[in-house]
Amino acid sequence: MIRMRILIANDDGYLAPGLAALVKACEGLGDLDVVAPEQNASGTSNSLTLGRPLSVFTASNGFRYINGTPSDCVHLALTGVLGQRPDLVVSGINNGANMGDDTLYSGTVAAAMEGYLFGIPAIAFSQVEKGWGELESASRVARAVIQRVLRHPPVKAPWLLNVNIPNRADADQLPRVVTRLGRRHASEPLIRQTSPRGDTMYWIGPAGDAREAGPGTDFHATANGQVSITPLQVDLTEHATLPDWRDWLSTGSASA
Repeated sequence: MIRMRILIANDDGYLAPGLAALVKACEGLGDLDVVAPEQNASGTSNSLTLGRPLSVFTASNGFRYINGTPSDCVHLALTGVLGQRPDLVVSGINNGANMGDDTLYSGTVAAAMEGYLFGIPAIAFSQVEKGWGELESASRVARAVIQRVLRHPPVKAPWLLNVNIPNRADADQLPRVVTRLGRRHASEPLIRQTSPRGDTMYWIGPAGDAREAGPGTDFHATANGQVSITPLQVDLTEHATLPDWRDWLSTGSASA
């Protein structure tokens, strides 16, 4: 009997409690490989490191870690570090939500997406609030979602899921709903500080509040005590307006 292989990654680094919780969630489901960033790489999106070489290290617990981005970790794992191709890629459990526009910046989602780009089913897991509260319950949610989608996948592989879990002790008892991405307001203003040498420094401001958080969105689900499961895709084409743009180009060419 061929055992399933699961590749586990994250963006908070190989020492993050959320990674350990996701490994625990996957125990007994197959052979596990962990390849994660050496340092916290939140907000790195789908970036690959091309300007310098990368190194792969092995921690005392067997986790591999790389001095690069979450996408680097999965990319290297799938193109030579691992001896076998995994059947599933999972990422997380992230320290904080990845909903709405967050998914475009998220290293957690990017790690899962890298597996999806290689044709492998993938899931990104995040907790809604920062601080790692109620991780054990979040781990049980992750395991239940993994088991169900592997036993009864509703669509042909590959597929990509983004799961956001409320930080609650009873998270594994909460309803699970399929959602769409909401939208946020623009980020809050930058934070300006002065260094000890008198130089002006800038920090990216915090994320804005949700502006599109109605029923059916990931924001609405988690705010109402539900686990949000959002299927994602990579195609950013705005298909609905393609005819308008074609007409625009045709008209412009005729009048030029």
